[in-house]
Amino acid sequence: MTTPEQFFAGSPNGLALYEAVANVISSIGAAEVRVTKSQISFHRGKGFAFVWRPDQYLKTDVPAVLSFGLPCEVHSPRFKEVVRAAPKVWMHHIELRDTHQIDAEVRTWLAAAYENAQ
Repeated sequence: MTTPEQFFAGSPNGLALYEAVANVISSIGAAEVRVTKSQISFHRGKGFAFVWRPDQYLKTDVPAVLSFGLPCEVHSPRFKEVVRAAPKVWMHHIELRDTHQIDAEVRTWLAAAYENAQ
């Protein structure tokens, strides 16, 4: 797969969610976008945010998941899961169903992940 449109083929809601995340990230700063079979990732020195389709792995109606790395664990009922991926990286996962979920709070978290990716 080479484009977000191909990655989210058959899932227009998933593509809209990815585009909303991409717009927030581009408003924060420049990032390289990489599309693979399993995810679309945003890089700034290292990967800091990832959008993926949970239906590739699970039986679910959730069109997209946003995952991002922070240097510390953040507590919020919005997170589906938080995992310590490395000594200085906590991965936070949010199930996305609607673009309204990508709000000021998510923008703050993405900005922190962006800054941490240097």
